[in-house]
Amino acid sequence: MEFWQALVQAPLITISNLVLAHYRALGMTNRQLIVYLQMVSFTAAGQQFPPIKEIAQRTGLTEDEIYGALHEMLDAGFIDLRTQTDSAGKQMDWYDLTPLYARLAEKYGQSNPISDSGEPEQAPVTRQRLFDEIEVEFGRPLSPIEQETISAWLDEDHYSPELVSLALREAVLNQAYSLKYMDRILLSWEKRNIRTKADVERERANRNRF
Repeated sequence: MEFWQALVQAPLITISNLVLAHYRALGMTNRQLIVYLQMVSFTAAGQQFPPIKEIAQRTGLTEDEIYGALHEMLDAGFIDLRTQTDSAGKQMDWYDLTPLYARLAEKYGQSNPISDSGEPEQAPVTRQRLFDEIEVEFGRPLSPIEQETISAWLDEDHYSPELVSLALREAVLNQAYSLKYMDRILLSWEKRNIRTKADVERERANRNRF
């Protein structure tokens, strides 16, 4: 019973499939990935500057190996070390794990092949690609609640992955990195019977004429 209670109470972590698919292409080693995943786990539990000793105990790596992996990731721009001051004036260090997603965004933006016409070919927006796109643009993993929201758009509201991706583009253009903003866009489009990419482009063309 204690195990199942601990299992239910343990915080969930999410990691983009893009990280697992492309970490080697970015130059990240297996050891660095293991340490990075442990950092994600500690951050989800509220520890943004976890003790090196605890990471070593979890991974079986030595403390020197952990230090080495962290310094390598800092030098490579996969993570960043930041300092913040609390209300009492005390300074605290914490690890920012989002730079890795910025590196992925650079790679992701260069991955579209070029067609015969010289224009980038857009790959079909699949369900998984949509989740990956949102994580890259938001610069962080999606929370379980956010994943449920996106799934509801697809499964209950029957929005296509392509339409949700277009709503993401609109949100990014307006520097609004939130699902609530995307939801308002999707609801607005639904009221105007905008359901496809062609509908969105037609709406934009009409808007630009005025």
